[in-house]
Amino acid sequence: MNTVEIKRDLEDRRRGIERRLAAIERDLGKQLDADSADRAIETENDEVLMGMERSGREELKAISSALDRIDSGTYGRCVLCGAEIGEQRLEALPFTPYCVECARGAASSSRA
Repeated sequence: MNTVEIKRDLEDRRRGIERRLAAIERDLGKQLDADSADRAIETENDEVLMGMERSGREELKAISSALDRIDSGTYGRCVLCGAEIGEQRLEALPFTPYCVECARGAASSSRA
């Protein structure tokens, strides 16, 4: 696994998210239209933007954690059980802290 390349990709991804978040914050800071129909649409759009902002911030945290793990030499190991995270999983989710088994366990316990 080439952690130099992964780190570069994660940093690129982080910059892209930061740009999107800045654009979202600008859009959320705009004044609402005086027309009530337009205002209703803008309010609905703001709710969507706020959801996107939350998701972006969560992804930024995950990326930061992954970059910390790269720097500490623990990247690619599950933070819960210490098992190696499969390369295919890391290619799909390069910021994941969990192996497949622990991710399944976390998902099922969050549904309970």
